[in-house]
Amino acid sequence: MTALVEIRNVSKVYTRGTQKVEVLHHIDLDIASGDFLALMGPSGSGKTTLLNLIGGLDSPTEGSVTVAGQRIDKLGQGALSKWRASNVGFIFQVYNLLPMLSAQKNVELPLLLTKFGAAQRRKNAAIALQLVGLADRATHRPTELSGGQQQRVAIARAIVSDPMLLVCDEPTGDLDRQSAEDVLRLLQTLNRDHGKTIVMVTHDPKAAEYARHTLHLDKGTLVEAAQAA
Repeated sequence: MTALVEIRNVSKVYTRGTQKVEVLHHIDLDIASGDFLALMGPSGSGKTTLLNLIGGLDSPTEGSVTVAGQRIDKLGQGALSKWRASNVGFIFQVYNLLPMLSAQKNVELPLLLTKFGAAQRRKNAAIALQLVGLADRATHRPTELSGGQQQRVAIARAIVSDPMLLVCDEPTGDLDRQSAEDVLRLLQTLNRDHGKTIVMVTHDPKAAEYARHTLHLDKGTLVEAAQAA
């Protein structure tokens, strides 16, 4: 498989007061196009930092991050924002839905950054909601939906612009076991049937089992790679 994400000699240092804290230490990583990768490790191991670098939410202190042949670490903020809007879908532990908007309108939000007209935005949002099994909840506001349904709306919002890459930070962290399994099966479907490359940070070994591969981080270093069961 061709590598969609290529990370070379990446380090990330944060400054806290007078101290410099190196969160990632010379990471080398290839993520194949069409992979579903789980990133695991203890708190403070650098998982979310690595995820943010892959998704273009942060830049490395040293090294390079290449996605689909594009050196995203070399892009300015404006170009990077446009790149994220076109290429990456973000799914977080907190759903970040706007409470006054319907599911449909929440899903449409990323398309406001595109050239699509209102009719095309509605059509794309309807398709995304159907894909996550919530076509019958399109007019419901977040407060009228369960936690699992809200996360599925967030997933629909993440895929509405047809990104090549989904980055997920503890996407089941706030869900009960049944809702978590529903969301994980949905991510699996997006990966297997729709070709989405997925990188997911999780503390949950059961969640990691849904991925194709698992990588472990400890103190900013990749320490183990295991094939998911």
